Amino acid sequence: MPNTQLSDKTHSELIAKIENVFGFEFDNKDIVLEALTHSSTTARSSNQKPNYERLEFLGDRVLGLAMADILYEHFPDEAEGDLAKRHAALVQGTTLADIAREMNLGDALILSASERQSGGALNDNILADCVESLLAALYLDKGFIACRQVVGHLWGERIKIYDTPPQDPKTELQEWAQGRGLPLPSYDIMDRKGPDHAP
Repeated sequence: MPNTQLSDKTHSELIAKIENVFGFEFDNKDIVLEALTHSSTTARSSNQKPNYERLEFLGDRVLGLAMADILYEHFPDEAEGDLAKRHAALVQGTTLADIAREMNLGDALILSASERQSGGALNDNILADCVESLLAALYLDKGFIACRQVVGHLWGERIKIYDTPPQDPKTELQEWAQGRGLPLPSYDIMDRKGPDHAP
């Protein structure tokens, strides 16, 4: 049985948990529940119950702008390329999943019984998506300034952890090859996961 049949008390507890972590009280409580609801709880029909997928789409963009704004302020002397490297490391799925775990977000997810049993509450992709969906919910309810504040709070010292901008492995390999006069490597995609807009 899906755990969508939650009591009003349980719903209130989930919302209060998120409000406590974010430091904001939502006016629209339903949007918090939508942001916590995985698609496994909904039947594929024309009257499908809302889940977090649309919010996650918006939240990805809200997070991107909030993080860009924070990095622009914190690193006033860095070039665009270096800021982009920091940005990519801070908004990647593994970072979001780590933040979700720090929030104990897996316990708050509204999943079907089968999805929870198969480990959905621990799944990096689901956890990351839910962080983004909650940021979208906050954006719609409280605006961008609140989102920027929450991103700064949740990411904390991660924003300043690197003395130099982090390098993704692909770029690092290419620069290593070029530095030794070698041709650029060619790549074969072995696997791909996640939606098209956030693989």
